Amino acid sequence: MKIQNIRRRPKTLPLLAPELAEEVCLELTDHSITERSAVHFFRLRGVRDPHAQAARLADQFVKQNRALMSLLDVRIERDYDGNDVRFLIQAGAAVGAIPLISPTTARPDFGLVVQPRFPWAGIGPMLAEMGWRVSPTPLHLPLLRRSERRVPIWVLSFMILVRLKALLDFLDRRFELIKETRGAPRGTVHWAEYATRKLPSASFLSVPCTFPDLREDRLLKGAIRHAVERQLHALETQKEHGAFVHRLIEVGLQLLRRVQSVPVYVPSATTLGSWLQRPMRAEQFTNGLQAIEWTIEERGLAGVSDLEGIPWMMQMDKFFEAWVETVLRIVAQRAGGQMKVGRKRETTHAINWEPAYLGSQKSLAPDIWLEWDSVTLIVDAKYKRHWEELQQHSWWRVEEELREQHRHDLLQVLAYANLSRTSTVISCLAYPCSAENWNSLRERGRLIHRAEFAVGSRAVHIWLTAVPMATAVERIAAPLAEEVRKIVVGTSNRA
Repeated sequence: MKIQNIRRRPKTLPLLAPELAEEVCLELTDHSITERSAVHFFRLRGVRDPHAQAARLADQFVKQNRALMSLLDVRIERDYDGNDVRFLIQAGAAVGAIPLISPTTARPDFGLVVQPRFPWAGIGPMLAEMGWRVSPTPLHLPLLRRSERRVPIWVLSFMILVRLKALLDFLDRRFELIKETRGAPRGTVHWAEYATRKLPSASFLSVPCTFPDLREDRLLKGAIRHAVERQLHALETQKEHGAFVHRLIEVGLQLLRRVQSVPVYVPSATTLGSWLQRPMRAEQFTNGLQAIEWTIEERGLAGVSDLEGIPWMMQMDKFFEAWVETVLRIVAQRAGGQMKVGRKRETTHAINWEPAYLGSQKSLAPDIWLEWDSVTLIVDAKYKRHWEELQQHSWWRVEEELREQHRHDLLQVLAYANLSRTSTVISCLAYPCSAENWNSLRERGRLIHRAEFAVGSRAVHIWLTAVPMATAVERIAAPLAEEVRKIVVGTSNRA
């Protein structure tokens, strides 16, 4: 009878590197909450006691990636519901894609993708309408291993063209060592060559010299031309996304005209490295070279291709503020008001505390300020889900946290009303909504929810309004301008 050797299993299982799933990215939309099974995420279904190992992996995963996730305004916690170990993931106001560290390999084997809750088809035209003021920004992080394909190609093309334009604006002529034959000595004269080659042939006025000369960097401009042409070729395939792509193509053509006098040059990795070693290189120079490298290596934004993608992010609250500013600028033009904006620090009012070190908030700075002789419109743009929730549910059915946030927003915009000098003040909270929701509200005459009260001799109006995440800025501004004009005219008649 054969006696088989029986090996005892260890009491504790080691942390094994899980087999990566086909989908290695956690995905959710901005201002949303999602749950994900840690057992499924780490592919531990066939492992003995998967929940114990999933709990250990999840704890380490959360600890390693909490700071990375904060770059996208994402919070993550580990939870156990009695049946499964789960990740609780809550997104904020940022969108983008970043790599996440694996708890077993210590490498960026996983990723996080936060999609905008409003479609890219609407965001692209809005970017163009705003003059590309707010845009996706690449992050200095390791490349994502893989991701899904939902971010349009034009997003990366736009980022690259912006960097190439900054590089061209920064790129100036520089001194280069030039060797040529001149009629008079300049710089270093090669006397040996002059004595052995020029004098015997009676070329007395042909002096070989090497000297520094101020000339443009033709090789670098040739590389820029190559990158611009490649991006224009990619944008030609994106025309179906809308007219804003044509505007982006025009930006590329303007750059191409600036470098069309030099031949195309495709730099090697060694050449790119040598360019990066130049002294006095600025951020525009480094970013521009990185854009050229992305183009040569055919890198895609994370979320564009199945290959390694470039980490990126975009703050949607800043994006929405810029969009509301664009809409209100049309309102100011139609209603004849004077406009100031917070991003230029034109609306900042300092708060002076005594003693100074005890103060918390240092200033009040509304996003947008429109003023007439007797009326002031103060607008605070809030990229939150409040409008959607308040439209779908009654006030008492809305979660307590959301109600508290809405009260905070209301108190904030009412505090801004005290900054005005006019007898009538309109304090307005603007929330985003879909184009379909906005059209429905307009048809029902419910674009603005309003309240009014008097404070001494002043009339304070409170407006809650929705601004659609879509183009047709003139159409969006029209009803707001009409409502403002009614109050301005009415106040003037009473005066």
